[in-house]
Amino acid sequence: MKYDVVVVGGGPSGATAANDLARSGHKVALIDRAGRIKPCGGAIPPRLIRDFQIPDDQLVAKITTARMISPTGRRVDIPIENGFVGMVDREHFDEFLRVRAAEAGAERVTGTYTGITRDKAGTHVHYRDKETGEERVLTTRMVIGADGARSNVARTEIKGGDKIPYVIAYHEIVEAPGPRGDYHPDRCDVVYDGRISPDFYGWVFPHGKSASIGMGSFLREVDLKKATADLREASGLADCKTIRKEGAPIPLKPLDEWDNGRDVVLAGDAAGVVAPSSGEGIYYAMVGGRVAAIAAATKLQTGMIKDLKLARKLFMREHKSVFKILGAMQDAYYKSDERRERFVSLCHDVDVQRLTFEAYMNKELVKARPLAHIKIGIKNLAHLTGLVPATRV
Repeated sequence: MKYDVVVVGGGPSGATAANDLARSGHKVALIDRAGRIKPCGGAIPPRLIRDFQIPDDQLVAKITTARMISPTGRRVDIPIENGFVGMVDREHFDEFLRVRAAEAGAERVTGTYTGITRDKAGTHVHYRDKETGEERVLTTRMVIGADGARSNVARTEIKGGDKIPYVIAYHEIVEAPGPRGDYHPDRCDVVYDGRISPDFYGWVFPHGKSASIGMGSFLREVDLKKATADLREASGLADCKTIRKEGAPIPLKPLDEWDNGRDVVLAGDAAGVVAPSSGEGIYYAMVGGRVAAIAAATKLQTGMIKDLKLARKLFMREHKSVFKILGAMQDAYYKSDERRERFVSLCHDVDVQRLTFEAYMNKELVKARPLAHIKIGIKNLAHLTGLVPATRV
């Protein structure tokens, strides 16, 4: 069989692309290694739930408070007004998305991608079958590379795809029976402390009957497992049963090119679409899968190579400004504990809290309150220039 599109990678991005393409009548194959679970806090915004029709039974928790914790132990509880942060367990959520794609008509293939070749018959995607270990081939017209931050598709097919910067994330899923110590099942804790992560942050995110405890860092010398153990101890979860442990790279910025000008387009982590500062990836991965599907379908219809550019163009049109602002925040506040202390202090501001979570839930910059933006800008400048003390509320 010759496919219209072969999608490499069955995470949220690849599964979304496969689902959209199958529903639009295309012949699609979805290659996934199976058995791999990405370390992830599992937070998803209401807009994702709306845009991608996620049923309520996929949510293992609905979080109504976020707590920011500074290097000195300052705690700022931020209520999430007029909404919530949905939590999913990637072990089950990713499989739900793959099953949905298969029900839409995509053919699931379990194996490991090994490369692409081309001849007069078309583009051939090579993979090693998981069950038999045999090398097999799928012939297709288009390929979507959604195989993660260190994407083999990007490395061999896309200019600059072998140079994407990333942080290493690690987390442990533990049984969490209910409120205990400094842990509460209705609250996400975000820890800005150089002892946990000198250049990113740590997290304690409730997952209903379990919790995700983890951190990330760009620095290779950081002991991720020790930092996570320290975070478990500080949260009162050190003696909880560990269900599983996972580590993986998380990209730091979108690639400049998402296609090879021929028959390949990237999506999700493979394209580098994880939000700076927050490290949020699930929503942006699924949007990346959707725009990659649009680009692939358009190119198949028109035969015009330039239509592959639609994926990056559509994504950046909506999210470039948010990525730019979050990147500036990370550059400004993640460099030292003194800066992290100032960032948490800034989070005391009610306008900061409201605008931050309105933007998070709806995935767009809030423009309705210009005076609030001006006020925040002045306070931000005051903190960065040291005009106010870091410990001032």
